[in-house]
Amino acid sequence: MDELTTGYGLIEGPVWDQARGLIFADVVNGGVRALAPDGRLTTIVAKRRGVGGMASHADGGLVLGGRDIIFQDFDASPPATLLASAAIDGAVGFNDLTTDAAGRVWAGSLAYRVIAGEDPVPGHLHVIDLDGTMRIVSDGVMLANGLGFSPDGRTLYHSDSRSHLVRAYDVTDDGGVAGWRVFAPVTDGIPDGMAVAEDGSVWLAVADGGRIMVFEADGRLRREIPVPLPMVTSVCFGGEGLRDLYIVTGSRGGPKDNCGTIYRMAAPVAGLPIAPARVPWR
Repeated sequence: MDELTTGYGLIEGPVWDQARGLIFADVVNGGVRALAPDGRLTTIVAKRRGVGGMASHADGGLVLGGRDIIFQDFDASPPATLLASAAIDGAVGFNDLTTDAAGRVWAGSLAYRVIAGEDPVPGHLHVIDLDGTMRIVSDGVMLANGLGFSPDGRTLYHSDSRSHLVRAYDVTDDGGVAGWRVFAPVTDGIPDGMAVAEDGSVWLAVADGGRIMVFEADGRLRREIPVPLPMVTSVCFGGEGLRDLYIVTGSRGGPKDNCGTIYRMAAPVAGLPIAPARVPWR
């Protein structure tokens, strides 16, 4: 596991971009940046805070979470709002998000300010459809975090950090879900961001747990991978053939403030490509 860059508050939302490298956000200090394979860092969005999830868009640019879900082009033009938290009763923002094969955006909403230490209130799981409309497809999520689809698109995995478990939803043909079951409980640490590999395994970051847990598609634990810092927030497959695993962390529990770090290791299995978003933004 190689250390690539450090000095961040809370790194989240890693996305692999073939042209730019690993795109990531610093939730507490602000900014969305790209880390090129040669180590060069560039800034994509200078100041935006609270970005817990991102996805590529088919038109270029990114879908970003935060107080609202927005589309941000790479040319730094003004963002376009895709889904405002004000449109959802009780919502204060959105955390992690992903896309399905059709290009819909799936995102978890927050009903309390996590970093401010407010008392937990359950949020929802939302879908932004290809016509730009929004649906609530599941409720009772105490702290929505990582999302990922199985290779056949029939199962959606979803971390509920406050409940210390990963949900598994059966995905319906119309882009909804038919209930959920517990895919994996996580008791020693907090289930956070995730990535799915092409063999169907689920790679889960364990915040405050200093490790990655790798699960088989049936929920059995395949292996655990220790990480040098305890606040492991997310993972992302990238590089040539998606054969590298990028691990991002926050500072909590580390040796100093702003020690959030990005690591990379060779993965024994290739990652599953994630389709770009195709929801309208103009």
